Amino acid sequence: MDLLMSLPIASYFFSSSLTSWSTSLNLLFFYMTWSTLVLSHSPLKIELIATTALRIVFWLVPSLFFLLVDTLLPSLSESIKHNGPRSLPPRDPVALSRLVGLALLNLALSTAAEAGLSSLIALATKRPVFHTATTLPLPWQIAKHLVLLFLLREVFTYLIHRHLLHNPSSPSPLPRRLTALHASHAHSHPGPHALLHNVDHPLPFLLHRFVPLYLPAAALSVLPLPFAVAGGGIHLLTYLLFIALATVESTLAMSGYTVVPGILMGGVTRRTAAHYACRGRGNYGCWGVMDWACGTSVGGSDVVGDVKREADKHRLGEKSEGAMRDGMEGLRRSMRVRSKRAE
Repeated sequence: MDLLMSLPIASYFFSSSLTSWSTSLNLLFFYMTWSTLVLSHSPLKIELIATTALRIVFWLVPSLFFLLVDTLLPSLSESIKHNGPRSLPPRDPVALSRLVGLALLNLALSTAAEAGLSSLIALATKRPVFHTATTLPLPWQIAKHLVLLFLLREVFTYLIHRHLLHNPSSPSPLPRRLTALHASHAHSHPGPHALLHNVDHPLPFLLHRFVPLYLPAAALSVLPLPFAVAGGGIHLLTYLLFIALATVESTLAMSGYTVVPGILMGGVTRRTAAHYACRGRGNYGCWGVMDWACGTSVGGSDVVGDVKREADKHRLGEKSEGAMRDGMEGLRRSMRVRSKRAE
C-alpha cells in the first residue's frame, strides 16, 4: 500500500496543488518522488504494482461505474449505445457475478504473467526489463516510444485477433480451438460493454489483451535491435504511461456508448460495436489502421472515413482557410503601416 500511494504518476496527476505550484516545482516534486520510489523498491515490484493499479483505476473502476449505470438506468443506456439493448450487460445476478469474477481472474492472471515473464527476462539479461533509474526520460523520447509502441500494438492485435482468435477454418487445430474459446466467452454477448474488456477465456485473453501491450515493449527494451529505434530501451515511466493510455482507450472503446468524446475515439468505439454485431467478421485492430490496409473493415466505416467525417463535422478545412486569410490580411496591414512610416 505504501508503494501504491507513493507512485509519482498518481501524485503528479491527482495532486490538488497543481493549480498553485509552478511547473518547475511540480517537476521537482515528481522527480523527488520517483527517485525515492526507485531507490526504495525493486524495479519488478514497481512495475507490477503500478501496472495493476493503472488497470484498476482506468478499467475496473470505470467499468463498474458503467455497469451500475447500465443496470440501474437501462432505458437511458440503450438510447446511447451503438447496439442498443444488445449492448446492455445481463441483469441476472448469477450471470453478472460470473462476468465480474472472470474479469477479476483475468486481471490477476495478467499481473501473474507479467511477473513471470519479467522475472525470467531479468534473470536471463541480468538487468530489469524496463529502464528503471532516477533519470527521467526526455519528452521527445517518450513521444517517440509511445508512437512506436502503439503502432506495434496495432499490428500485434490485428494479427492475433484475426488469425488466432477468429480463424475457424484454419488448417491448424490451435487457431480453431482458440477461436472456439474466444467465441464462447468474449462473443457470447451480442454487444460490448466495458466489463467485457477482461471477459474472455484466460488463454485468448492473454493473447488479445496482454501480449500486444507487453511483448513489444519488452522486445524493444532487451533485444539488440539493428537500429537505435528504442534509444537505449523503454523507460519504465514510458511503459506505465503506455499502459494507462491504452487502458483508457480500450475501456472507452468497449463501453459501446455513442457519446464517447474525441475526434477518433468515437470511430474506435463504433468499430468495436460493429465487430461484436457481425460476430467477429471484421474490425480486428484497435484503431482500424490495419483493417483499412487489409480490407477487413466492417460496419460501413473505416479509420480514413472517420477522419474525413470528423473533419467535415468540425469544418477543419474552412477554419484553416479562414485562419490563413486572417493571417495574410494581418500581414498586409502590417506591411502597409510600415511603408507609411517609412515615407
